[in-house]
Amino acid sequence: METKLKELLSIIQPLDEAAMAEARKRQAELAKPPGSLGRLEDLSIQLAGITGRVHNRMEKTHLLVFAADNGVVAEGVSSAPHSVTLMQTVNLTRAKTGASVLAKHFGSGITVCDVGVNADIRDKAVVNRKIAYGTRNMTYGPAMTREQAVTAILTGAELARNTDADALGVGEMGIGNTTTSSAILAVLLSADVETVTGRGGGITDDSFRRKKEVIRQAIAVNRPERNDPVDVLAKVGGFDIAAMCGAFLGAAASRRPVVIDGFISAVAALCAVRLCPEARGYLIPSHASFEIGYRLAMEAMDLQPLFQLGMRLGEGSGCPLAFQVLSAACAIINNMATFDQAGIDDGYLDEIRQGDQFTVEGKT
Repeated sequence: METKLKELLSIIQPLDEAAMAEARKRQAELAKPPGSLGRLEDLSIQLAGITGRVHNRMEKTHLLVFAADNGVVAEGVSSAPHSVTLMQTVNLTRAKTGASVLAKHFGSGITVCDVGVNADIRDKAVVNRKIAYGTRNMTYGPAMTREQAVTAILTGAELARNTDADALGVGEMGIGNTTTSSAILAVLLSADVETVTGRGGGITDDSFRRKKEVIRQAIAVNRPERNDPVDVLAKVGGFDIAAMCGAFLGAAASRRPVVIDGFISAVAALCAVRLCPEARGYLIPSHASFEIGYRLAMEAMDLQPLFQLGMRLGEGSGCPLAFQVLSAACAIINNMATFDQAGIDDGYLDEIRQGDQFTVEGKT
């Protein structure tokens, strides 16, 4: 298993600098003030680096959702019972949840994969890659074995690499997974638990204090090695997060853009980047999560979200929205007229192109 993981990581290559240079040249030729389309220009250049092509399309987009239960729920860290994981896993396949409604609305495909739900799911619409019936309670020892963690990573990578889409998004379903995400982030960043732990789906003050105590206890008991993301995932993570980490790696290995959802997805993405720094270039954050630790995860990867919508649902709900922005970025670089095509002499921009002539002093 470890050998297969190393092989996966070795496949991931840096972005194509030559294609990015061509995309920058193309953007400079389009009939507009330099940089006036902001992130849309940046995204088109990033997409060129990912695919090796200046002109890309978002005709097929797909959301991958990984579902699993977490043994730490027994510690009273969540307002919802673990049975909700099962119900929402099935509902995701029926366009009844926030993420699946948005995916259907925008025409994105969706795959829901059971990697560790604590129940037998007989609905054929759910892909069965169950590793175990939930993780163990991490306050008493490792949430899973190292082999199980690697299996989950490879499972996510396989699904991503075998999904036919121009862009992928990665989401989750698992009661208790803001607790595991916060624990992972605290370890990876050597951060105080207070700075990375939020209220998740909503809990009382007493439950919130208990949640932070539980995370501290799990880290103290397991002593995960921060420089070994697999060890961190195995000891204080979940099957869902490990599989999501693998999906980010699988997308990068197949040279496709992959969208980060909210907090949990961001932590999984950070695990992927720690395993393979080259994977960062393939990541596109959707919305800024309401969860407190999200900003720190973004800063650790030097990424900026596309949206500020106050969202905190999870499931992959931000991904269908981000797909539309990616499509817009493609439309601009593919279809917008150049200065020559528009019959405009762009010589008037020569001086402006020498520096920033747009920012008002004292403003950003």
